[in-house]
Formats: sequence, structure tokens, C-alpha cells
Amino acid sequence: MTERLSLSAEQLSPMGLPFPSSPNLISLPLPAYRSLVFPLFDATKFISVFSMPSTNEKWSHIHRPRPTVSSSLRNFRIRNRNIKARFSSRNDSSSTPHASNGDSNSPAKTKLIVVSSLIAVSLAIANRVLYKLALVPLKEYPFFLAQLTTFGYVMAYFSILYLRRRANIVTEEMLSLPKSRFMAIGFLEALGIATGMAAAASLPGPAIPILSQTFLVWQLVFSAILLGRKYSWNQIAGCVIVTAGVVVAVGSGSDAGQMLSGVAPLWPVLMVVSSACQAAASILKEFIFIDAATRLQGKSLDIFVVNSFGSGFQALFVLLFLPFLSNLKGIPIAKLPSYLMHGAGCFLNVGARRSGCEGAPLLPLLYVIINLAFNITVLNVVKKFSAVVASLVVMLSVPVSIYILSLPLPFLPEGARLSPLFMIGSLMLVLGLAFYYIPLPSKIEAKTD
Repeated sequence: MTERLSLSAEQLSPMGLPFPSSPNLISLPLPAYRSLVFPLFDATKFISVFSMPSTNEKWSHIHRPRPTVSSSLRNFRIRNRNIKARFSSRNDSSSTPHASNGDSNSPAKTKLIVVSSLIAVSLAIANRVLYKLALVPLKEYPFFLAQLTTFGYVMAYFSILYLRRRANIVTEEMLSLPKSRFMAIGFLEALGIATGMAAAASLPGPAIPILSQTFLVWQLVFSAILLGRKYSWNQIAGCVIVTAGVVVAVGSGSDAGQMLSGVAPLWPVLMVVSSACQAAASILKEFIFIDAATRLQGKSLDIFVVNSFGSGFQALFVLLFLPFLSNLKGIPIAKLPSYLMHGAGCFLNVGARRSGCEGAPLLPLLYVIINLAFNITVLNVVKKFSAVVASLVVMLSVPVSIYILSLPLPFLPEGARLSPLFMIGSLMLVLGLAFYYIPLPSKIEAKTD
């Protein structure tokens, strides 16, 4: 969880985890939306972006009455009861949208799920393909691209957040939500990056995306623990089949029997731990959206609050881990500034003629733009539906992107042949998604009674 670049090694590019408020692992994933088209600005409020608040508005918060101790305790008890009620009310299913109103099985809701899924899958496919193309000119500087997405997205998200605050789309109550949860998300995503890169340095390439599929299993576990979710047998079976299908499709060209031979057990365990950290971070984001509905008295939390503060804390922890991460990539910390400078030069393709940087800056810029849109869209799916649904949708892009990358492409003219097991794995993935979304007969009968 998310499709960012934070593991940043080229051998991690075939898979990665879907989330992210940050560049977190190629890491797993948005205003009060009334439709899937979520504008960055409310047209009726756009003019307020360029206007300053009046004197009365600017100082009005000083004159608000301070709550008493008894009222604070009473509000705290009410909030806790409301949160428990909200969690218990959705224990019977994890696929029910939790940020929308109306009947979850209505045709309009089904249409929303389909449209949201198609947009997320399309961006996920483009994200994976463009990442591979972006590494053509930056094949010597994947670590630079990872840090560009990590720290560059912080500026992008906070810039959008500032504009939305000026337009009164983001309220003061949204910005006053507890920051400890965003700090936990940032720490988990940064830890997932560090453990994943440490494991990737010692694991064979095909083993990395296969071990990363434990991400969905961890999501089921953490959503049951943190959100109190209870999954039906068809949902569990669907997730297992989806995971198995991705493993078959991705590992179809490798010798699974010899894949981990001679590899110390520590490295596969570290890759699984990396997936667990990313999954926990994605479930925490979903928890924040659910809890915010109570704290904001039914108002929908703007996704850029989650993206901005989550990415900010992740960048902070990545900065602390930077000497360790740099050494893992074989770059001494003393040479890191020079490496980043040369990476920036290749990214922009400026200065002296650089061999091997053909395709820049167009390909890297396209990847950064699509990756940013992908992360926003996935987080919107997390907000409207659930983190597990977002993971299932993103996994659908895996076999499609592998097939596209097997074709001759600009800057990648060689192509590749796919094993028959690839088609089998793809069919298993689609079958697993169908299992997950098939309603149980008992639930249908209960609704008709």
C-alpha cells in the first residue's frame, strides 16, 4: 500500500504496493465528493482563493467560549460511543462504501463503484508502464526519482491544501485533527521503504513482487483488528484467489523451486514486514476517514489533509533514514549530493549532452504527473469504499501492465514472450474479484424480507 516509487529500485518496479500518501512503495491511494469527478476548486468559491479574510473573520476564534471540563468529558464519551457504533454497523461487510449516503446496493452506487474502479485501474496501468519508461533515461538514477517523488509530492500536496483552505473547502476543524495518526502513517510507510529496500538488495528479482502480495493478507488482518471488520467466506476466498493469481502471473517466467534457494530467511521475512507496514498505514488512513466523520459531525474529510500530513511525516522519517537507504543503494552519504545533482541533470536533460538520458524530461515528467493523479485517485477509493477494495482494484492492473510491457514500446522495442501460466494467473485474478463482490444469498434474502 502506496504505487509510489519509494522502494525505488528497478527490480521492485514489476509490482510494488498500491498506496501511498507518499512515494511509498510503487507505497498503497481526495474533498466532500458528490460524484467521482472531484474538482480541485469549488467554482462558487474560487474567487475566495484570492481574497483575504475580513478582520472579524480573522479574529473571531478568539471570542469563542472555552468549553468546560464537564462538557469536554461528555463530548469525549459521545464521540467514543459514536465511533464504536459506526464500526459495529459495518462489521458484516468490508465492501460497503463508508463515505457515501444511500443504499449501498443501489444502481447508482454500483455505477459509482464501476466508474471509480475503471479510473483507478486505468491510472494504475499507466503508472506502472510509465515508471518502467521513466527508468529508461534514469536507469542510473532510480534513487533520485524515488527521492523526487518523496519530497516533491510534499510540496505539491501542501500547495493544493493551501489553495483549498483559502477557498474554504478545507476547514479549520479538518486541520485540527490529531497529528499523531498522520505521524504513525508516515513512520510506517518510511519503515516499509527501509525494510523493503534492505530485503530487495538480497532477494532475487522475481521473489520481490510475489512476497509483496502478502500486502492484501495484512490488510484483512489489520482491518479486522483496527476497524472491527468481519469478512464473509466469499470475500476471504476472493482475496486469496486474487493473491494467488497475481503470484502465478508475476512468477510465470521464473523457476519458483529455485527462487529462494541459498537466500537467508531474514530477507524474505523483511519483505513481508515491509508489506505489513504498508498495509497498516493504508488501514490507518481508512480509520482516519471514518473517525473524522464523527469528529467533524458528519462532514467529509478532505483527502488532501490526509495526503499532505501523511506525506509530510513520511518525508521526515525518510530523511532520518536517508544515510541507511543511500548505503543500501551503494551510494556513500558523502557522495549523495553529487549523485542527486547528476540525477537532476539527467532528469531535466540540460547542460552538456548526456548519453543515456534520451527520453528525459518527457518520460519522467509524465510518470510524476500520472503517479500523483494515481495516488489521489486511490486515496479517494479508500475514502469512499475501503482500503481492501482499493488494493483489489489496483491488483487488477498488474497482469494488464505486464502484458503491455511485453509489447514493443517506444524506448523499449525488444518486448518479451509471456508464459501460458500468465493467462492462468490473470483468469484467477478476475475470478477472485468476482468471488469478492458476489453477495451472499442469506444477505439478499434478509434484505427482501
